[in-house]
Amino acid sequence: MRSSHFFLSVVLLLAVLLVNPAGAQQAAPPAVLVQPAELRSMTKQAEFVGRAEALEKVDLRARVQGFLGPRLFKDGDEVKQNQVVFTIEREPFEAAVDQRKAQLAAAQAALANADQQLQRTAELARKGNAPIAQLDQRTAEQGQAKAAVMEAEANLRDAQIQLSYTEIKTPISGRIGRAAVSPGNLVGPDTGVLATVVQEDPMQVLFSVTQRELLDARNSEPSSNGKVRARVRLADGSLYSEKGRIDFLDVQVNPRTDGQTVRAMFPNPDHTLTTGQTVRVVIEEKGGDKVVVIPESAVAIDQTGPYVFVVGQDNKVEQRRVRLGTGREGLAVVEEGVNPGEPVVVQGQQRIRAGITVSPQLAPPPAG
Repeated sequence: MRSSHFFLSVVLLLAVLLVNPAGAQQAAPPAVLVQPAELRSMTKQAEFVGRAEALEKVDLRARVQGFLGPRLFKDGDEVKQNQVVFTIEREPFEAAVDQRKAQLAAAQAALANADQQLQRTAELARKGNAPIAQLDQRTAEQGQAKAAVMEAEANLRDAQIQLSYTEIKTPISGRIGRAAVSPGNLVGPDTGVLATVVQEDPMQVLFSVTQRELLDARNSEPSSNGKVRARVRLADGSLYSEKGRIDFLDVQVNPRTDGQTVRAMFPNPDHTLTTGQTVRVVIEEKGGDKVVVIPESAVAIDQTGPYVFVVGQDNKVEQRRVRLGTGREGLAVVEEGVNPGEPVVVQGQQRIRAGITVSPQLAPPPAG
């Protein structure tokens, strides 16, 4: 009997607490982090896949055959225009120059003798002591001697040019890559590329734009006054610090892709961009309309669509359906559903529902 009386007492106590909840300890309202919706200027953006290419690129090759001399650079060095980076043994080519000089001297001596013979024969013919045929012969010999001198001069010039090719110079300033051939090897015109020099500052980034995108850009140009800039998004998702400018639109359309190649130029002082690198090109206006933005963490989605929790008067929670625009960088653009300054819940949504009272605390600002 005592156990039945105890059970009945417990039931009566629970009934009293349910009828009079003030007798029980009130639960504290759940704490949430909120952040006010902001009105800020968001520029229009478009992203394209592009490829970085050096503005100038030169493959250095041997133009004469010979044994490669000491390398005059280190892989990756900055080189200046007309700087000697490779040498080929000079001795055979210097000997060829000396030989051509000797041939030229002999031809000049023969020409001098032909000039004297012609003068003597012409004087004798004027006095009637030499036949006209002999004068014609001396004239022809002088012409042949002149031609021999010209040929010797050309051969000497060719030998000097061949000698100059023993110094392999870079025709542009830039950064030189890895040497493909070690000193002491026999090289020649058929050896291939000895090294490559690229000019990486500034760097050009090429990307393709469809005809529809071009028309959209031209139709919106009056509102933006043509003030657009280019940015580069790197492989880790970060934006390259240097801003670029668009300076070229190809004159032809690729019939297979219906796209035109566009070029954007970027300063590249730290060599962050490398030729052949795949990047994403971000084209944006320099100014834009002001829109309502909230953190992306405030947005939830169910079967009906996106919604947010807004903390209103008396710290009561209200569920709002929202229409979102194109956001970026962790921000969602709210086209309809939230007004500027209204606090939206960014953390703790799983513990609340519409209509309850919460304890809001202002969320700390994001890093940076």
